[in-house]
Amino acid sequence: MAAVKKTVLIGGGSGFIGTALTNALKSKGYFVRIVSRKPGPMNLSWTELEKRGLPENCTAVISMAGQNVFDVWRRWTPGFQQNVWASRVLTTRALAAAIKHAEVKPKIFISMSGVGYYKPSDTEEYTEDSPGGDFDFLSRLAKDWEDASKLPSSCSSSVRRVIIRSGIVLGRAGGMINNLYWPFYFGVGGPVGTGQQFFPWIHIQDMVDLIIYSMETEKVSGVLNGVAPQVITNKQFAQAFGKALWRPAFIPVPRFILNAAFSEERAMIMTEGQKVIPKRTLELGFKFKFPDIDSTCKSCSSVMYADQ
Repeated sequence: MAAVKKTVLIGGGSGFIGTALTNALKSKGYFVRIVSRKPGPMNLSWTELEKRGLPENCTAVISMAGQNVFDVWRRWTPGFQQNVWASRVLTTRALAAAIKHAEVKPKIFISMSGVGYYKPSDTEEYTEDSPGGDFDFLSRLAKDWEDASKLPSSCSSSVRRVIIRSGIVLGRAGGMINNLYWPFYFGVGGPVGTGQQFFPWIHIQDMVDLIIYSMETEKVSGVLNGVAPQVITNKQFAQAFGKALWRPAFIPVPRFILNAAFSEERAMIMTEGQKVIPKRTLELGFKFKFPDIDSTCKSCSSVMYADQ
């Protein structure tokens, strides 16, 4: 008799990271269900989740839903900020509630967050134990997102909880690289502003591997910084990506243009940065496949990478 496949439920699994994660999980023999507003053969709606609860044989729940903060067509209004907040916090609360009411609990609940939790600084070094979450909209968003994944004491003893504070995820198939590829390819790419701000980053493959490692490794719980171990500046990233494409990368994007296009608070993600160290991530035994920016940019430089 064939073994029943373990099910992984992903909230918001149709995006850049979610698609890569879904493909990786399926290749490892998991059955994946996605909670989404979009219809699909393996999708659940958020209403169905509330009414029916977790699917059978659910071994892991992963929360990664969220409105794109850098939607260029949306102004940084209170209404849009509310959408950004609700798309992360309320969906994570819905998943936590489904776990709470499930008769058979999953083994782990993983919720994404961001390094925006930490205050931008040119001098501070942040590990998973560093304070944050209290200085602007994006940092408070990260804190509220993390708090939404809290489970009652009746669940906490049986369900491991992991929070991954992600840096900028780099991969040819989406995210920042997808937006930067052609400007850099045509030789008009370069650093943002002075380029001296820190640039916390991680390769898409390492992000997917970190999520699966957290799922499958019993000792992993708590907060993990989802960033590569190599600390770089925005200018060093631009130089590495330009080199990978055999193109110059010296034309800076003025800070005032980004402030005008996105608003100063939103643009701060690009114009300022944090020195984030994956201290606990490394201590818990995770091995990065792409620990340096040169190998990462090389993997992101090929059009073929989008199909891998």
